[in-house]
Amino acid sequence: MEQLSDELLVDTYYAAVEYKLEPEFIRMLADEMRRRGVELSPRKHTA
Repeated sequence: MEQLSDELLVDTYYAAVEYKLEPEFIRMLADEMRRRGVELSPRKHTA
C-alpha cells in the first residue's frame, strides 16, 4: 500500500466502490487513507 501515491490510493478506492469489489478490499483502502490523513474529494465526472 505504501507504494501507492495518495492520488492513486483515492482513485483506486473510487474504482473499487464503482466496480463493487470485495468489501474487505474497500475497507483496507479506506483504512489506509485514514492512516495517511487523506480525505476523499468529490470525484470529477468525465463522460
